[in-house]
Amino acid sequence: MEGTFSPRNTSSSACDFSLCPTGVTFYFLPFIYTLLFVTALPGNALSLWVFLRCISTISPIHIYLCHLSISNLLLSFTSPFLAAYYARGSVWSLSGVLCQLVLHGITPVLHVNIYISLMILTWVALSRFASLIQNTHASRPSACTTLLPHIFFTSLRKVSFANTVCIMVWLISVGCIVPVSVYYSVNEAVSNTTKAEELGHVELCYSPAVELGGSLSRTATVAIITFFFMLYLLVLLSYMTVLRHIRRSRRNTNVATSQSLLRRVLRNIVVIQVILSVCLLPYHIFKPIFISLVHEQLPCSPTQEIFNSCHPLSSIIELKNCLFLLAAIRSSTDPVMYLVLDRSFRHQTLTLLRCNQKNSRTGQPSCSVTGSANQKLEQQKEENAVSGTMEISHASVL
Repeated sequence: MEGTFSPRNTSSSACDFSLCPTGVTFYFLPFIYTLLFVTALPGNALSLWVFLRCISTISPIHIYLCHLSISNLLLSFTSPFLAAYYARGSVWSLSGVLCQLVLHGITPVLHVNIYISLMILTWVALSRFASLIQNTHASRPSACTTLLPHIFFTSLRKVSFANTVCIMVWLISVGCIVPVSVYYSVNEAVSNTTKAEELGHVELCYSPAVELGGSLSRTATVAIITFFFMLYLLVLLSYMTVLRHIRRSRRNTNVATSQSLLRRVLRNIVVIQVILSVCLLPYHIFKPIFISLVHEQLPCSPTQEIFNSCHPLSSIIELKNCLFLLAAIRSSTDPVMYLVLDRSFRHQTLTLLRCNQKNSRTGQPSCSVTGSANQKLEQQKEENAVSGTMEISHASVL
């Protein structure tokens, strides 16, 4: 859905084409968005509770994951509105309250939080990459340690620095999306609604004007896609460098726990790379193709009898919306990612669930989940396994 951006200069709008949604739009997308809501909301709420209340020592990685959970929570709140849009948008008027709420309230929030999550995951990857190459010992130090200043590695261990990074991420994402949305709301949406009323028919909410976008939409989308691929390739390059560093470290490390640590870091890299590739990459690969198809659509002749005719890109629009749904689904997979990758989070979450299950049967007060002595002792052993790997072995996602 391109409701954030401009339907201006969209040739199909002037030709009175209409979209012909199928069961994919009427039933599949609303069902999945509803399922996304009922899974992402409790999952991220529980994750946020564990990070804030159940883990005693706050580290930079916890700050990043807290902001990621907050972003996912906001994204999950948009899901019921998107489900309603796809189920009923073909009968809503473009000037109606519900349509305007979805286009100018819900859709910007959805886009903002998707790219907040992307930037946070990218920064977490880079920070874990920097910590790993600095604190593990291979046959020779990585060249990256000489390129980056020492103060950078020192700042990575500071909670205040993590908070600053997260604030900058929020400001960048909001600053890039909201101005385009405001411009659309003030200058273009009103103009299109007025023109439709002058022609004597009501512009629908789920329409080519909304789904295809105009010149501003395409320009903004190209910039965002370029930004995505810059971050994706940067993460991929850091992963490849880490894999090379891990192979060198494993050949020169004889401590068994260090070998286990390196294998876990390798597994974490693969899991997160797969999540980014499966959830976000398909949409950002297809979107330039979609923009090219829209650009190639020639304006129709005003003498053609095409009122209420199906738009030739109706099925392509449904495919685009399905791929965008795949990008949004990542918000519900992040709690599972935390559970798989973070031993401390997994331990505290399972302890919390076991205590709640036990208390529901016995009626006793809730258990303390601030961390057992055995868990802390196990983490201390890992920290001593490789000199300088304290932060990575504590609760590293990457």
